[in-house]
Amino acid sequence: MVLELVAFDIETTGFGVDDEVTVIGFAVPMGVRVFVQTGSRDADGVERHVSDRVPVHVQVTTHPTERALFEAVGSFTADRLQDDDVLLVAFNGERWKGGFDLPFLRTRLARLEIEWPFRELPYADLLPVLTRRFNTTVTSCDGGDGDVVSDDQSDLAGVYDVLCDGRYSDVDPFVESGEAVTAFNEGRFADLVTHNVADVLRTRDLGRLAQWYCSKSEFSVKSLSPTVQR
Repeated sequence: MVLELVAFDIETTGFGVDDEVTVIGFAVPMGVRVFVQTGSRDADGVERHVSDRVPVHVQVTTHPTERALFEAVGSFTADRLQDDDVLLVAFNGERWKGGFDLPFLRTRLARLEIEWPFRELPYADLLPVLTRRFNTTVTSCDGGDGDVVSDDQSDLAGVYDVLCDGRYSDVDPFVESGEAVTAFNEGRFADLVTHNVADVLRTRDLGRLAQWYCSKSEFSVKSLSPTVQR
């Protein structure tokens, strides 16, 4: 049985323990589901603006605080993702000796004393599969003395451009992911959500590519269920 991939990605205000989650997006079979916190600012029309810019159906809900965002995500995962046929995937979300999204979420949820939303879900990180089982090295001339330069792509956009068609590069309003912090601070929620949508679509496509060309044993699947409930 092939599990249905559900790709996810988060945006944050930074990398410190006091920084907050601003967006959580999921690429589900019928499109993309996005949750965005606004810091109690106005974000009217964000779903319409995003839908005009991306090639898939997108559902966006806005939430005034990080706490409200997490509560909405918890309800969503309980209703939609608690299924034996679902495999949650991320790119560098959490892997052996590394990862960003899941460790960041655990810290923020613990600080707010909110339940872990991914109970019973199996999870696999795509970064090790893609960089170990595919050639992601780009070679080019440096434009100077003609020497060939080799660059191993290891970020999401770079790996996607090498292995897939790169079409979401035109969708993504950001060149660097760090621009998401500035967009949130400036209240540019449509740009922020569009970037997140581009990333979860990239992740989903890369996950499907890995399924087509790699064996199940290449995916280090683990359960995200906590040992005990609060």
